[in-house]
Amino acid sequence: MRLLLRFMGFLFAAGTIVFLVGVAALAGMIWHYSKDLPDYSQLQDYEPPVMTRVDAADGSLQAEYSKERRLYLPIQAIPKPVINAFLAAEDKNFYEHGGIDFSGLARAMVLYIQNYGSNRRPQGASTITQQVAKNFLLTNEVSFTRKIKEALLAMRIERAYSKDKILELYLNEIFLGLGAYGVAAASLVYFDKSVNELTVAEAAYLASLPKAPSALHPVRNHDRAVERRNYVIDRLLENGWIKQAEADKARKDPLIVANRANAAHIVAGEYFAEEVRRDVFERYGEKKLYEGGLSVRTTLNPKLQVAARKALADGLVNYDEAQGWRGAQAKVDIGGDWGVKLADVKSLSDIAPWRMAVVLETSDQSARIGFQPGRELGGAVQKERQTGLITLDGVKWARPTAGPTRGKVPTAIPQVLSPGDVIYVDPLLAKDGSKVEGQYRLRQLPEVSGALVAMDPQTGRVVAMVGGFSFDQSQFNRATQAYRQPGSSFKPLVYSAAMDNGYTPSTVVIDAPIEIDQGAGIGIWRPENYSTGKYYGPTTLRNALTRSLNTVTVRLAQDIGMPLIGEYAKRFGVYDELPNYLSYALGAGETTVMRMVTAYSMFDNGGKRIKPTLIDRIQDRYGHTIFRHDQRECRGCDAQEGWKNQPEPTLIDRREQVLDPMTAYQITSMMEGVVQYGTATVVKEVGKPIAGKTGTTNDEKDAWFIGFSPDVVVGVYIGFDKPRHLGHNATGGHLAAPVARDFFKMALVDKPAIPFRVPAGIKLIRVDPKTGTRVAPGSGGPSILEAFKPGTAPPDNYSVIGVADADGRSLTVSPDADRAVIRSGTGGLY
Repeated sequence: MRLLLRFMGFLFAAGTIVFLVGVAALAGMIWHYSKDLPDYSQLQDYEPPVMTRVDAADGSLQAEYSKERRLYLPIQAIPKPVINAFLAAEDKNFYEHGGIDFSGLARAMVLYIQNYGSNRRPQGASTITQQVAKNFLLTNEVSFTRKIKEALLAMRIERAYSKDKILELYLNEIFLGLGAYGVAAASLVYFDKSVNELTVAEAAYLASLPKAPSALHPVRNHDRAVERRNYVIDRLLENGWIKQAEADKARKDPLIVANRANAAHIVAGEYFAEEVRRDVFERYGEKKLYEGGLSVRTTLNPKLQVAARKALADGLVNYDEAQGWRGAQAKVDIGGDWGVKLADVKSLSDIAPWRMAVVLETSDQSARIGFQPGRELGGAVQKERQTGLITLDGVKWARPTAGPTRGKVPTAIPQVLSPGDVIYVDPLLAKDGSKVEGQYRLRQLPEVSGALVAMDPQTGRVVAMVGGFSFDQSQFNRATQAYRQPGSSFKPLVYSAAMDNGYTPSTVVIDAPIEIDQGAGIGIWRPENYSTGKYYGPTTLRNALTRSLNTVTVRLAQDIGMPLIGEYAKRFGVYDELPNYLSYALGAGETTVMRMVTAYSMFDNGGKRIKPTLIDRIQDRYGHTIFRHDQRECRGCDAQEGWKNQPEPTLIDRREQVLDPMTAYQITSMMEGVVQYGTATVVKEVGKPIAGKTGTTNDEKDAWFIGFSPDVVVGVYIGFDKPRHLGHNATGGHLAAPVARDFFKMALVDKPAIPFRVPAGIKLIRVDPKTGTRVAPGSGGPSILEAFKPGTAPPDNYSVIGVADADGRSLTVSPDADRAVIRSGTGGLY
């Protein structure tokens, strides 16, 4: 008995020593690994990379920019079913343990011993807290060292933060595949839904992804993904978080994802979105753009943007088709599975309803075509094959540009198409505008390009912008990056300088040939009107602008001086510096559509300076406004105490007045004449008050039209990226003005016909439209109401600029003077 007691004492002593040694060893290990632990307190101020969201003016999503697609949601905003799904999949005891789930850890250790030496990755037993420690503070290294550090950090994190805070960090940080970080972004990426709209099956699928998102790809590994999703559903049922009926329904739900694009989300808004991205990048840098979680509210009006895209595309296509058919986009072998071969041909993604197709067979009257198949989310070519028919009605426009049938309307399909041709088509329309079932029209990508900008003249807000036919084809934005000669669309600035310096719309200037000696070695410059050889003699400035007479503009520029015109051009923002050459009065300098539209907006708004903007407001991730375009002061808007019969708020506008409001109205009235009687009469079809000016450059390389109603200014440019002749009679009135007309029709369809506002002080006097002289009351002759400033009046006779005697005195010329003998010499004007 004594021996047994001594033996038991020995065992107790040995056990105590082993226990103490174990405790000491454990304490030493904890001390050892605790020395190099990261500072977990940084989690308190953690700011994860969050995507920047760009919204249109109506709040609809326009684009998203990020390196990690993440939207940060506080735990209170995440629905309980979504939280339960992740707890069921990852850590059902999360709200019960102190950072380490010892039962799960024991299971993992048993499996590790069983699988030792098999090269199989050990099963993890990490709690959500441990995953937070690993994802935020450690690496993905597979080792006991990392697991020990992870466990130590998890316990410290549990003591420092609430369970909800830890779960919030986890649900916003975890990578869930397809570039999505956090449940909010994943919900949008996989299902195009907010987290509040997710079904049980969808939440369960997202919760299955943290372990291996690529291995559970919804397309490439569909069956495995469904199996893992159903496992999570079973755990939800087992834990009592859903009912049996919900579980049964969720298991039966198909796993269908709607992959959300990472580019522009508004149809036709790609150029606009890219310009906004560049602007934000220049303001705040790359990190803020892609990780700062900015909220950018733009000026884009989606309805007007779609109208702008359609108007410009139709104009470019109409011009291009008038030049003839240049041939197929490419050629493919249609033997075997033609769909796979066609899928490998690059097609433009932003020109719907156009679709790429291949010609499968032809006859004289029709061609059978096969459409380019789409690709699954995983990249595989879809198996379904769709076909259609092109008849002669669909190729009537396609006059060949080469060969024996050049320029002739096709009489048989093989004159245009052959098997293997890769082409674009869209649905064939009947005369009433309805689609002809199963039939398609041949299309070709236009070589010519252009741009359209629409702006609010009161604020400078760009409500629509199109920088070319297809952003997918070319990201070069011709609205802001293409510097081209505006031609005669620059003339209103010349005339505004004249109106500010004593001239009136009824001032008469001679329209006749003129010779300008440009200096030694340069030679004589002989500007001509577009209609070469046609001159109108004594002409009012109104009629000269209406007819876009070059010789009148040159004489006017001579009279007021190019330095003054250059100052106006700089004041309006058209040019930074304008050389003092008379040719620049005819729009020989290069500028952009955006600059020209901004300048015309100042005519429209009564001469107030505006700054163009595509952005209304930018907020940081916390909702603080860090940029606002509208700098006007609103006195009385901050009524925090509610309504107490105080005066209504007033807006204080401190913008610079760059042009006399009366001058702005005179120019506007003259440009209304351009639309009613001049080079832009096609715009009259809008049926609303519109003012504007066309522009055509030498050799017809650029065609312009800038026009405006009281509420919107529109600028259109058409030309080749590498300037070349557009063709005979390819003027701004024939190419650009119809595009603006189509846009105005769509933009103003539900707007009343509002006349341009007449500023205080303007006198409207009835004058002869030809001579500009006053018309006596009751005379019965033709007349118009002309706008005059105080101190000015219609002339009683012709004191003509551009005609003088030998002593330099102005001559009075009869309206019936022989215009053929009026010309300019080298020593003066005669």
